[in-house]
Amino acid sequence: MDKKILIIEDEAAIQKILSEPLTFAGYKVTAASDGLEGINTFRREDFDLILLDIMLPKIDGYTVCEMIRQESQIPIILLTALDTEDAQVKGFDKLADDYITKPFSIKLVLKRVEALLRRTSSDIASDMIRYREITLSEMEHTVMVSGKAVALTHLEFELLVLFLKNRGRVFTRDDLLRLVWGYDFMGDEKGVNFHIMNLRKKLQVDYIETVRGVGYRLAKEN
Repeated sequence: MDKKILIIEDEAAIQKILSEPLTFAGYKVTAASDGLEGINTFRREDFDLILLDIMLPKIDGYTVCEMIRQESQIPIILLTALDTEDAQVKGFDKLADDYITKPFSIKLVLKRVEALLRRTSSDIASDMIRYREITLSEMEHTVMVSGKAVALTHLEFELLVLFLKNRGRVFTRDDLLRLVWGYDFMGDEKGVNFHIMNLRKKLQVDYIETVRGVGYRLAKEN
């Protein structure tokens, strides 16, 4: 299975109640005990789903959910003793995917986790492109590098998509003009060079190689 789940919950007993059956079911589980630790752990590692308590020390669960949504579309299930309609609506307003109230049945949690991962995995698999520290979503038009969002222009984004989907292939500047800009125009090398330079600067990882006298390529992963 190899799916990784992050539990952000301040009560050690509930962490254990959740982590043991999830681990037994084949998931890799990591736990964080407050909102700040949860955010830092999320940014440090790659996870497939987050179980998130609302009443947390340091940063509450609503804020944690909001912060994560600024960086990722990872599935989030809120766990909380707050069972009012307003509390649930607020959770969905923060773009949580599901909501389970305490006390809960661990069987229900396992079924909700399984269903949410099944529902989202096909969309994520077809939409997400990953390369080393880079994660790109064509659907959401987002780029993450080492867990941090990177704002790209439309042309920079399309250039990156082209390189990511054609790793190791060398593109001439004319190729890039035709495939990204959408027209044939010979000699506008400075414009291409400028956008490549900006893209490298924003990504802060120099994976786009210059092939002297030819063009550019994204190095294949070893």
